[in-house]
Amino acid sequence: MRSVELFAGAGGLAMGVSQAEFTPEAVVEWDRDTCITIRSNQERGVVPVAHWPLLEGDVRGIDFHAFPPGMDLVSGGPPCQPFSLGGKHRGQHDERDMFPQAVRAVRELQPRAFVFENVKGLLRQSFAKYFEYVLLQLTHPDVMRAPDDGDWTDHLARLERHHTGGATDGLSYKVVFRLLNAADYGVPQKRERVFIVGFRADLGLEWSFPEATHSQNALLWDQWVTGDYWERHRISRPQAPEKLRPYVRQLQTELFPPVQQAWRTVRDAIGDLPDPEQKDWSDRYPNHRHNPGARAYAGHTGSLIDEPAKTLKAGDHGVPGGENMLAFADGHVRYLTVRESARLQDFPDDYVFPVSWTESMRQLGNAVPVSLARTIAASVGSRLNGPGRAA
Repeated sequence: MRSVELFAGAGGLAMGVSQAEFTPEAVVEWDRDTCITIRSNQERGVVPVAHWPLLEGDVRGIDFHAFPPGMDLVSGGPPCQPFSLGGKHRGQHDERDMFPQAVRAVRELQPRAFVFENVKGLLRQSFAKYFEYVLLQLTHPDVMRAPDDGDWTDHLARLERHHTGGATDGLSYKVVFRLLNAADYGVPQKRERVFIVGFRADLGLEWSFPEATHSQNALLWDQWVTGDYWERHRISRPQAPEKLRPYVRQLQTELFPPVQQAWRTVRDAIGDLPDPEQKDWSDRYPNHRHNPGARAYAGHTGSLIDEPAKTLKAGDHGVPGGENMLAFADGHVRYLTVRESARLQDFPDDYVFPVSWTESMRQLGNAVPVSLARTIAASVGSRLNGPGRAA
């Protein structure tokens, strides 16, 4: 299956898509430092990045008509800053809003399916009207904005009329979206992101998001009912925190354990890495170097080691990595190393970040967890190749 990846960033989504057996015709990224990261891993032969056809440049300058027809998938994460809860919330008025380019790519490539990812802030009430506009454009990508449309709201009204009128002519997609928590799919991080998935309407395919495979209840069962979690990590079982005791008591009344697997914790992800405060381990574990100066303050308290991490931040509006810390029981905090952060985003250990700590944390904070991307892309790919598939 063939794909095009837009707004690739450090490559988390593209790597997951590639692992789901899509072959990229192009991986597009405009940021120079991020392209340095991808090229460095290509030079080192990291799979599947090594054979990506990387295009460094502005997506606005790409003529998608030049690609061979028959594309199976377009995927990407349009820059999230316009909609981020930590940003300036300018949304459609932000020049970094690349959803119009995502729509153009779908219109010109006419892929069998698309997958786009963005921040939870896209669902804010203040963006509700624009989010509807995005969804309708992706549903009817060839109903383009006309010269006599005064602004995007005029185009929205025309799309609404087209959609409710039941028009069946032209290119159209069946579009769904859902807010997913990466922890529910085995990522050691509580990271909520919006995924928008569409299938070309003429294919007549039915699809729904994959069911969650992991849960908090299963983790609590593992930790505080059976104690298997602590035995697995060879740690003496501590006393359950006060805030969790009501949930633990409730779980203890259950006859059977939760059917899902346990949420993965920070310890699950990085427990085998040596202490970076003792020495620089980068010769054995790439990017596993301590960065001093971490401190806790309001809104930046770090992640507990026996829970999934808090959402990794890109730091575009503060100290990069300011919340990307480990918080220990004695009150001590330290920054996560770049390697630890990469583990929390499910990047493989041979994937290196050859740029500064600040830039590396920015790239990781903006990335899609690789395993979550693979789960979504594999589900889409399975449907495209399943019964009732069409070209």
